[in-house]
Amino acid sequence: MASIAAPAPLLAVRDLDVHYGAVQALFGVSLQVRPGEVVAVLGGNACGKSTTLKTVLGLVKPTAGSIHLRGEPIHGQAPADVIAQGVASVPEGRRVFPEMSVQENLLMGAWPRRADRAEVAADLARVFDSFPRLAERRRQLAGTLSGGEQQMLALGRAWLRRAQLVCIDEPSMGLSPKFVDSVYEILFRWKAAGQTILLVEQNARMALELADRAYVLQHGQLVTQGTAADLAADAAVRRAYLGA
Repeated sequence: MASIAAPAPLLAVRDLDVHYGAVQALFGVSLQVRPGEVVAVLGGNACGKSTTLKTVLGLVKPTAGSIHLRGEPIHGQAPADVIAQGVASVPEGRRVFPEMSVQENLLMGAWPRRADRAEVAADLARVFDSFPRLAERRRQLAGTLSGGEQQMLALGRAWLRRAQLVCIDEPSMGLSPKFVDSVYEILFRWKAAGQTILLVEQNARMALELADRAYVLQHGQLVTQGTAADLAADAAVRRAYLGA
């Protein structure tokens, strides 16, 4: 019986080196994200997780290696050009527009689709159904929201982009346990709907519950990878690299 080939990766990162001046932050990092997968990049502080994601998004320029999206090279491109090719970002620290309302922030996510007003309006209604707290505060300035509410706003804004790949940087950072649970409830819904996600997270337990596969970095180098279930079950990996 012929084996079924794995789908081609939506995102392929190969042998990535990154420097900040004279300091090397990534050493030959490689990873793949296939369509419909949730892939987590894990590790402690200053291990290179966020640098990996920022390099994929074009916020940091690699000094060696390649990044391909749907087989096409995107390494070295400007962030706007990367986003235009079907990528959405939920950045660390939320990065909402504080002087704009909740609804205006959400509509910024749909800006590339603004010509289709009916579809955008329907999607906005779905976001408000998924985030009732945002619906209650739709006219409120985003800068006056709590950290957890701003994280929900950042997720809703990314969802309105209708992206093929969503890159999420530290979604649980600085949130109360209640809001962490709320954020991951949304991410589990996205996964069930087939959304492809590249997730950078310090909360290894939550990330491994969500992810299909994971990569673990230490000091800018890939030290182990595998299915999320295998990594979560490996006590030695948890102790050595995941702070468990």
